Amino acid sequence: MSIDIDLSGKVAAITGGSRGIGRGIAEALLKTGASVAINGRNEDKGQQAIKEIGENQPVAFIKGDVRKQSEAENFIAKTIEEFGQIDILINNAGGSGGFAPVSELTDEAWENAAAWILHSTFWATRAVLKDMTQRGWGRIINISSVEGRQANKENVAHYITFKHAMNGFTKAVAFENGAKGITCNAISPGAVETDLMMEQGPAAAKSMGISYEEFKQNYAQEASIKRLNTTDEVSGLAVFLCSELGSGITGAILPVDGGTSL
Repeated sequence: MSIDIDLSGKVAAITGGSRGIGRGIAEALLKTGASVAINGRNEDKGQQAIKEIGENQPVAFIKGDVRKQSEAENFIAKTIEEFGQIDILINNAGGSGGFAPVSELTDEAWENAAAWILHSTFWATRAVLKDMTQRGWGRIINISSVEGRQANKENVAHYITFKHAMNGFTKAVAFENGAKGITCNAISPGAVETDLMMEQGPAAAKSMGISYEEFKQNYAQEASIKRLNTTDEVSGLAVFLCSELGSGITGAILPVDGGTSL
């Protein structure tokens, strides 16, 4: 059987899509013929992404902070306005800051992680389901984390908690919408050195009393493959899940973590 994925005529919306894993998935989907809307908080970085991807490509950048309900919902509305529909939603945005043990974790850090990881996923998913249901086809992919499958890191309880919650939400959405032609899955990457990791990783490492290089090496040593994962490894699975070949997979939490969660 030849595996040649053609998503021509499909439209994907990707939160946090101007860099890192989201950007990788955007570029992979464009190669299959899909049109793509990417979201991000920084207009300059978004426009730079469009230039690097290729301005002749069917891709649009829509600025917004999906930690805010109105802006998450606006991203969905603007994507439909731009392309007429949404067939694929990639809930990729998500992170945390204010790293500390639970006894010292601030309300601000907790609420920021909740909005960034979980609430944004809920708002975007709720907003897109009506459009998908009307056409009887949809793919929702939530980018979770290896930390959503375990709890063995200090000072990131907020990140761990809401990635676990994202996985539960994934299963609930899959259960409710499977008979409507809509699948919902989560991908749980291991450590991937994205721009976000380079921004947030040093602070997380410092809170653990180690250097950023030691922080990365620890992740590599935990994995069976003894290295970090890559964006291509995550985007390859995402494209498969978006295809007809992936239509029988829903409610799954799929690791791309080099064996870390074994």
